Amino acid sequence: MYDERILIKGNKNGLQAIINMDKFGDFEEMLEVLIERLSRGKKFYKGATLTLVTNLKHINERQMRKLKDVLFDEILIKDCIFLDKDEKEDKAFSGVYEGRTKFIRKTVRSGQVINYIGNIIIVGDVNHGAEVSALGNIIVLGSLRGRVFAGDNGNKKAIIAAFELQPEIMSIAGKITISPDEIDSPGYPEVARLKEDLIIVEPYLPNKYTY
Repeated sequence: MYDERILIKGNKNGLQAIINMDKFGDFEEMLEVLIERLSRGKKFYKGATLTLVTNLKHINERQMRKLKDVLFDEILIKDCIFLDKDEKEDKAFSGVYEGRTKFIRKTVRSGQVINYIGNIIIVGDVNHGAEVSALGNIIVLGSLRGRVFAGDNGNKKAIIAAFELQPEIMSIAGKITISPDEIDSPGYPEVARLKEDLIIVEPYLPNKYTY
């Protein structure tokens, strides 16, 4: 039966659940209804990233941990992200200087796909055949040799930076460039950004770019 208190829909980042906490008596009631709803499509949601959009003033940190544990154990999702429904999306990524950031402390290997609704910082390499996409900036503290898509919501202020910037495909706000088959590393960090709707690559200058 349809329950207007929780709206579940899919998007390119995985799965989104919009929860109206004002319609629930307490957290436990909401959790019970959410799990019941998600359990109906459990086989489709396994391994998905779930974004919970709600009024976060109604949920404390202990309850967030409990919610994540239950979702991981019972629905088998791979990641859970909380968004405050009262926060304007157009303010989330007004440039390089702010926004949610996901840290990945490993090399992203061929065949792996990483996506996030904020900024991504990878402490490791992005190998050939790997794919990384973000609504914000993508920073790689290593070699970037895979496919990378920043500003995936049309954010033209997004940047892509790496210690060694040699991607197969690079996109910022929908503008795409493909690297030549053979390209020598300059030996210093580089940053890619949009300038007049063209992707340009230049040396990383700490005083110019702040993450």
